[in-house]
Amino acid sequence: MKKLSIRDLDLKGKRLFIRVDFNVPLDEEGKITSDKRIQASLPTIQFALENGASVILASHLGRPKGKVNPKMSLKPVAAALEKFLNRKVQMAPDCIGAAVQALAQALKPGDVLLLENLRFHPQEEANDPEFSRQLASLCDTYVNDAFGTAHRAHASTAGIIQYVAKAGAGLLMEKELSYLGKAVSNPDRPYVAIIGGAKVSDKIEIIENLLKLVDALLIGGGMAYTFLTAEDYEVGKSLVEVDKIDLAKSLIQTAKEKNVKLLLPVDHVVADKFEATAQTKITTIQETPADWMGLDIGPETIKRFSEQIAAAKTILWNGPLGVFEMEPFSHGTMSIAKVVAENSRATSIVGGGDSVAAISKAGVAKSISHISTGGGASLEFLSGLKLPGVEALTDK
Repeated sequence: MKKLSIRDLDLKGKRLFIRVDFNVPLDEEGKITSDKRIQASLPTIQFALENGASVILASHLGRPKGKVNPKMSLKPVAAALEKFLNRKVQMAPDCIGAAVQALAQALKPGDVLLLENLRFHPQEEANDPEFSRQLASLCDTYVNDAFGTAHRAHASTAGIIQYVAKAGAGLLMEKELSYLGKAVSNPDRPYVAIIGGAKVSDKIEIIENLLKLVDALLIGGGMAYTFLTAEDYEVGKSLVEVDKIDLAKSLIQTAKEKNVKLLLPVDHVVADKFEATAQTKITTIQETPADWMGLDIGPETIKRFSEQIAAAKTILWNGPLGVFEMEPFSHGTMSIAKVVAENSRATSIVGGGDSVAAISKAGVAKSISHISTGGGASLEFLSGLKLPGVEALTDK
């Protein structure tokens, strides 16, 4: 990693501002329904406390659109964090202002202060210089551990860094950058990428970039039908982005030129309607009934994909291979999840909410080398784009 890490910073007696990702789901009563993101930030917070820092934590929650919304307060997070850290977490009334300044100034080593939702101020998303300066005035040094927001040039992820002496990556951010960085710059080969999901349009940049990097690209999910249509297959009522057929043709051509194996489904589970109770059958792609739609990859496709995955040394997976939320169409995604997990020689990286959910549902999360926490950020990084929240950190 070319950027400073929290390990490189002098923390003793310092007030450390950590940008975390506490954008947790809340129910109607304001209770946290999943604390995964809080748990993911604990190693960085504990590292800072063990090394003599006082800690100022900052995050957004939801989309309050620049206005104070009590339903999106971080107060429930403060309560959860106290239990995990086994120490008091002070909840600030805001993220800037005289009262917050006084709380920050009074911090002693080992103290933890959680700022209120950054996005209660429109200046956060506008990356306003004065707002950035006010955030920076709370601390001596800065760490970004919120990889999921690193693709946004906001005040707390990019702007603040101009006003602090040093800025490093937290342990979670460091892990993301080391795994994803290796996948785009120095992967062990063979390198196999599995790309799924509904639409080609969501994944154009990542596919274009991966074609420069991988040895094999396996395409499933709804997006496969745009590629199959580009190859002149009739795919019935399956999802096709008509305006992306020419793009799919050019990506197929690029794969040939770069000598990348591009594997598309050869058979699939088709249904007479988009419902869990639909009639289903397995057909080859050529035999797709005109008024049915493909909603999962079939057994022969699973076999072909599995052979590539089993031989790989680096595996990247983003996007499900069927409508896995509906039981009749979950078999393909679940089977591939297990095959990825079984390849213990490979570095396996899984990103994107649906793929991560599939890995959890298949019960194989512990066997995956790295599960990325940043949906949009990991996609942009793997697409070869620079992330403002990473670029702004201090170089080693």
